[in-house]
Amino acid sequence: MKLKIAVLPGDGIGPEISEQGVGVIKAIAQKFGHEVSFKDALCGAAAIDAVGDPFPAETLKICQEADAVFFSAVGDPRFDNNPSATVRPEQGLLAMRKQLGLFANIRPVQTFRCLLHHSPLRSDLIEGADFICIRELTGGMYFGEKFESDERAYDTNLYTRPEVERILRVAYDYARRRRKHLTVVDKANVLASSRLWRKVAKEIEVEYPDVQTDYMFVDNASMRMIAEPRFFDVMVTENTFGDILTDEGSCISGSMGLLPSASTGTGTPVFEPVHGSWPQARGKNIANPLAQILSAAMLFEHFSLKEEGMLIRRAVDQSLEQGIRTPEIQTPDGAHYGTKEVGAWIVDYISQA
Repeated sequence: MKLKIAVLPGDGIGPEISEQGVGVIKAIAQKFGHEVSFKDALCGAAAIDAVGDPFPAETLKICQEADAVFFSAVGDPRFDNNPSATVRPEQGLLAMRKQLGLFANIRPVQTFRCLLHHSPLRSDLIEGADFICIRELTGGMYFGEKFESDERAYDTNLYTRPEVERILRVAYDYARRRRKHLTVVDKANVLASSRLWRKVAKEIEVEYPDVQTDYMFVDNASMRMIAEPRFFDVMVTENTFGDILTDEGSCISGSMGLLPSASTGTGTPVFEPVHGSWPQARGKNIANPLAQILSAAMLFEHFSLKEEGMLIRRAVDQSLEQGIRTPEIQTPDGAHYGTKEVGAWIVDYISQA
């Protein structure tokens, strides 16, 4: 297969983990005889510094012409600590999602047996937890009408029936391919937008009689994720709730550096780790590249290249089992491995497989 991939390293640790992810893609391409080409593009603070725009027109063009976007992270303290800044790195990420029509964010949450002790939750609660959170990505408060002054501010949580219906159908499709259990998360007892979500979900539910559908308020879902994560198979929710719940889900695995994601819709799909840019670690060779590398597995699987994806996942599993880990998940007596060393080990494993 021929694949054109737009590479958006972004800010902070982004370029370091991007390099490792690209190396894994190249190793897989060589192993399986695929022809993959890469084109780098600016986004986030790096793009603001270069051209004054967090998602320049040239970057959009490169993404639109690609088969997939391999994205890393955006964010910079210069903007975080400046409430008056009108241009921010995160605006580039939102613009990319909107302009590429990426309305469905797929975030798997899983545990690794050898890392259960790294989770803040008890091992007996989380062992075997394996679910997917599907977050609506282009609606809600992030994109609704906004107003801000010194005395008053609001963000409009707007949703339309077509927006709700299309993300629900994505969720049902995933549920059918897994354990046939879908949980719709909302706040229908308080929010009008959530009542629309529940109304549409109730109407669609009858079209999927093979899937068990249940409904849960977001506050209950956030508690259930911690107290009983094995309950969930596929969870679907709106943009803001999904943002919060998926970060909470990262605690289950023990590190945000382990969780990949995919964003799909009407345009070029994007594959990225769920974590941020961690600017404090930039250049220190300590960032965990596994979420970026597992995002590469999701990229191949998106194009029905399941064997390729499985080999990446097996390489990651083996790196963890054999103690080839970055500091935040390494055992106290384990050897030191940095971002580059973990990436190189996984590339070597793929090449020798």
